[in-house]
Amino acid sequence: MDIKGSAALVTGANRGIGLAFARALLAHGAAKVYAGVRDPESMREPGVTPLRLDVTDEEQVAAAARTADDVSIVINNAGVAGGPALLEGSFDGARREMEVNYFGTWAVSRAFAPVLAANGGGALVTMLSVASWVANRRLPSYAASKSAQWSLTNAFRLALREQGTLVVGVHAGYVDTDLAADIDSPKILAADVAEMTMAALLDDAPEVLVDEVTRRVRAALSGDLETLYADR
Repeated sequence: MDIKGSAALVTGANRGIGLAFARALLAHGAAKVYAGVRDPESMREPGVTPLRLDVTDEEQVAAAARTADDVSIVINNAGVAGGPALLEGSFDGARREMEVNYFGTWAVSRAFAPVLAANGGGALVTMLSVASWVANRRLPSYAASKSAQWSLTNAFRLALREQGTLVVGVHAGYVDTDLAADIDSPKILAADVAEMTMAALLDDAPEVLVDEVTRRVRAALSGDLETLYADR
């Protein structure tokens, strides 16, 4: 699909991968980029249009769909981490992860599906993770929310096929953002995630496998559990 001249929405666009998505869209010639953020006044990025959007607030989601009714690209990027350890701790953080990562993505995708249809189909992109496919001992509830989000992405791929909407799932390992700041592991750049996603949109590709660890895990899904979890 074409990015040049399009209008796009990025949720969670105030920093990290979301900000990288917004910048990449503009660099590829998008005519308008709505930056979905909880506090529009905090959004100072040149060239973007701030849009109040807490993905857990259904009224704000509905209002955003009315305002940004010209978009042909929607990027579900808003996400949180911070759930409990597997064997101890409050479930409050895990519930928050599901509210934002899963239900928030569902709400935005459902609200904007008819907008995309009205604008020729367009694309619905969801920022997933290698954790969508493999459990993470350090972030068990985050991985669970991403697994649920992956299933949801596949459901939207089936549901929106007839209206001509390209549904893209973006999978990556640890990205150098605030979310992974306390994790001592190799990380990729948010700008690289965004640029590979732009390439997928231009090629009408339904899946983005950003780094080698993600490609390796994806390939291992057809194998046995010992292979999948050999180095974890």
